[in-house]
Amino acid sequence: MNTDWDALWPVFTDSIGQTLWMVAATMLVGGFLGLLLGILLYTTRRGGLLENRLLHAALNILVNFVRPIPFIVFITAIGPLTLSVVGTTIGTGAATFALIIAATFGVSRIVEQNLITIDPGVIEAARSMGAGPGRIITTLLVPEALAPLILGYTFVFVGVIDMTAIAGAVGGGGLGNFALAYGYQRFNWTVTWIAVLTIVLLVQVAQFLGNRLARRTLRR
Repeated sequence: MNTDWDALWPVFTDSIGQTLWMVAATMLVGGFLGLLLGILLYTTRRGGLLENRLLHAALNILVNFVRPIPFIVFITAIGPLTLSVVGTTIGTGAATFALIIAATFGVSRIVEQNLITIDPGVIEAARSMGAGPGRIITTLLVPEALAPLILGYTFVFVGVIDMTAIAGAVGGGGLGNFALAYGYQRFNWTVTWIAVLTIVLLVQVAQFLGNRLARRTLRR
């Protein structure tokens, strides 16, 4: 099957741009909100800096409720919320909104799990010297877990790229939509595989950079 790349090339490059935009916005906003939620999960647990069992239980239930939902189900299930906030349930903006919410809960658990690995004795030593919760969190907890957090965020980054492809199935734009609309639905396997290989390339670059940054952080 002949492929008219003169017509498809602008659509392809736009799709790459949409995917990169969705990933960047999701990692920036969802990554930050997930960091805050993860820290809150860790600090409100029993014996934590801000121990609050009721709040911790509520947050734990919320995270455990949202995380297992497959993204293609999640993006459709929150359609009414997306419509009220974004004004539409299709397109890059709507998909990004759903991605941010999903990433927030995914990141929060990764942050919490990495913070748990920190030696409690180090935290107790900081508390005994009069350091407050805010100072301990910003100068001890996050720096101590930085390398594992980088690897965790790299894992999430790769997952977000995968989710942007899924978002294409419900009109979210990006490379997933390009592969479906111009490849699969037209039985053009060349276009489909070019989209697939582009996604794989993005994942490989992200994984390489994440691993390298984590190694450099560990050496410090």
